[in-house]
Amino acid sequence: TENRIILLIGMLMFNISILVSQNTLTLDSTTLTKIELVTGVQIPWELKWGPDDHLWFTQRNGVVFRTNPNTGNTTEILDYRSIVANTDDNGNGSEYGMLGMCFHPDFENEPKVFIVFNYGSSITERLSSFEWNGSELVNEEIILDDIEGGFFHNGSRLLMTNDEKILMSTGDITIPQNGQRMNTFNGKYLRINLDGSIPEDNPFPNSYIYSFGHRNSQGVCYGPDDKLYMTEHGTSVSDEINILEAGGNYGWANVLGACDTPVEVNFCNDNNVIEPIFDWSPCVGVSDLIYYNHDAIPEWKGKLMVSILGGVGPIKRPSITVMTLSEDGNQIISDETFFEDLGRLRDICINPHTGSIYIATNGDSYPGFGPNQIIEYKNLEFEGPSNIDNLNSQDIQLNPNPASDILNVECTQELIGSNFEIISARGNQVTKGTIKTLNQTIDISALEQGQYFLRCQNRKGQLTRTFSIIK
Repeated sequence: TENRIILLIGMLMFNISILVSQNTLTLDSTTLTKIELVTGVQIPWELKWGPDDHLWFTQRNGVVFRTNPNTGNTTEILDYRSIVANTDDNGNGSEYGMLGMCFHPDFENEPKVFIVFNYGSSITERLSSFEWNGSELVNEEIILDDIEGGFFHNGSRLLMTNDEKILMSTGDITIPQNGQRMNTFNGKYLRINLDGSIPEDNPFPNSYIYSFGHRNSQGVCYGPDDKLYMTEHGTSVSDEINILEAGGNYGWANVLGACDTPVEVNFCNDNNVIEPIFDWSPCVGVSDLIYYNHDAIPEWKGKLMVSILGGVGPIKRPSITVMTLSEDGNQIISDETFFEDLGRLRDICINPHTGSIYIATNGDSYPGFGPNQIIEYKNLEFEGPSNIDNLNSQDIQLNPNPASDILNVECTQELIGSNFEIISARGNQVTKGTIKTLNQTIDISALEQGQYFLRCQNRKGQLTRTFSIIK
């Protein structure tokens, strides 16, 4: 139909626009340069800086990747698509799948990764650990299982706490009353020993429950003075930032945002409800958050950064929102938005050496579609150490960019013999071939004007580079 054609054209134009978004961001005294580190991923969900100084990220369809942040060389290290519940390979049409991830606190001696995912026709949620053998994740060990899942509102973000416990958020699976029910793990934060047992100092005896009254929390981090902050999805109003406390009741489903109606005030007084320190109304779609405390970007040092998905409607633009805390950390005193041209932003993390930030995109419309990107914004003038061992030294460069009829491909020796494909902004393969020389030309004269990316893959991993064609 005409409306469907208009929608598809709009989605195409948006995909094109996010690939040509701003290349630099200038703050007061800092210029950040955009680096498209990985292109063509499908609904990345959790993005973490690993203890091995690589980027790790989950895809909602059940795949885990590991990326060299210096080169963008990306390797698939776990494929659980046959186990993880999801509606299709792109992760479209649902909120369940492979979700949160965190690392063992003694990764050098115990190289384990914890991942939460949904499985089975009942969309059950499970927390498992996997062993890292240097090239892939193996030997799944179930830590916590049989958490009820749903088509929507499964959470689930993971955080390794300073006292070496796992904090895990769970959604209410669209049953609002679950938030206040203590006989279910839904609508909660859970606190779990690394072996799957219940910590003896949990606030509720013989229970994993750490806090309750949550609708669907998808962000948690430490801030100043080791204070825990978390984001919470609202309904149409009251997306929240809260301070997470042991045993805390956060009000859902009896309270939305602050206690500011007579019914809410009575419930809050009777149940010691903890109110948010910041509230978005209407909702903007809050996802993950981090505490930025690096010298590379002084304008953002000591501030919270929240990834915003956006949602539905013209005023709900995706962004990274930077939040300034009060001196005691108990209030948000100002907020400022950045990166409003990248589409839905699912996650954000920090390079602890260079201070770069990495952003995971999720497409334009709910609940997300690919191809997506992992994008770095870096202060090139900051001199930070790099601890990366570039065993995967392969690299590839494209020129000219923009191109018209011919694309020159320059690569390192390791890539000779590798397969390549050129993919449109819509995710369609338009040509493919083999890298045969260090300097190779590709005829692109038959391709239409627009945005594309080249993906080159061999046994060491894959590299992606974006380019545009102008006729």
